[in-house]
This record gives sequence, structure tokens and C-alpha cells, in this order.
Amino acid sequence: MSSPIKVAVIDDDAAMRRALARLIKSAGIEAAAFSSAREFLDDPLHRQVDCAITDVRMPGFDGLKLQEELNKTLPHLSVVFITGHANVPMTVEAMKGGATDFLEKPVHEKALLAAIHRAAERSRSLKASRNEMDAVELRYGRMTPRERQVFARVVAGYLNKQIAFDLGITERTIKVHRARVMEKMEADSLPQLVRMAQLLGVE
Repeated sequence: MSSPIKVAVIDDDAAMRRALARLIKSAGIEAAAFSSAREFLDDPLHRQVDCAITDVRMPGFDGLKLQEELNKTLPHLSVVFITGHANVPMTVEAMKGGATDFLEKPVHEKALLAAIHRAAERSRSLKASRNEMDAVELRYGRMTPRERQVFARVVAGYLNKQIAFDLGITERTIKVHRARVMEKMEADSLPQLVRMAQLLGVE
């Protein structure tokens, strides 16, 4: 990965929190420790981390509730759970919620670091995909209804004369619309335009 991995460690056990943060930092990974899920969510840093490591059982706002909240606000952020009281239903719930790993205490160093790298890679990949999607949706929003009609037919493989006949306008006008579609979507080629249509779900 190009930039250092940033990890949040969330555990109400101060000794465990310090030990995990120290272990993570010894591997060259940035770590910030929080005593509760609420403390983590209230800190602006929570939007900058690549991975959250959290205990499942914590007073009040537990790890599963934290995961639920992150799925709403930062759906790209991967969560690694650690617990000393694992059970099958809890594990299943965490994994269904998108947890990348569920580790039991005492946590083995290699297992934890491997889990962090997997989680960070997943977070960055999902975030990049989300950013790309946001950009494509913004460009699509710039087009007029007529340009969107042309866009849909171009990515479906229609020729200019076919689109002109279909929409009841001249081929020359289609060429103008087609150029505007390419410009507004910031596409350099037809394959790139087709990929954007797939992201948007344009048929």
C-alpha cells in the first residue's frame, strides 16, 4: 500500500488497548486507541482510518452496535473483532455485518497483523469504488434528458443513424449529442463510457 495503514483500536480494557496499540505500532502501522465506541465515533479521526479493531463486548455501545453504525455512515470501513467470549451466533452476526475477521483473545500477533492488512486493503478498495461511483453519478447528473437517451443507446452499441431514427432527429444532431455525452462524462473512449454505464446501471 502506498500510504501507511491507520488503525483504530477500540477496547474498554485499558491494558488490552495499550498492548494492542503497542503491537500494531511495532509493525510500522499507525494506531489510535479509544476506550469506547462513542469516543471513536465522536473523534474526527474515525473518518481517516483504514480499519477498526474493536472488542465485541463493551458497556452500552458494544462492538456489534458500532459495526451497525459504521455500515450506515462509513460502509467502506472494515472491522476486525476481538473477544474473549466468542459464540457462534455472535460470530455469525458480525460476519453478516461485514466483519473481515473475528479473533479470540489472547490474540496472536501474526493473525492480528494479517487481519489488519486484509481489512485495510478491503477498506481502501471499497472507498476507491465509492469515490469513483460518486464521480460518475455527478457527471451523469450534468446531462440533459436527451443526452441521457443518446448515452443509453451509444453504450448499447447503436450506430448514429440508428439512434437518429429511434429518436426521430437527424444524424448530425446525434453526433453533436454524442460529443457532449463524451465531454460531460469525461470519457476518452467507448469502452470507458460502457464501464460508466455499468456502474450507473444504465440499460
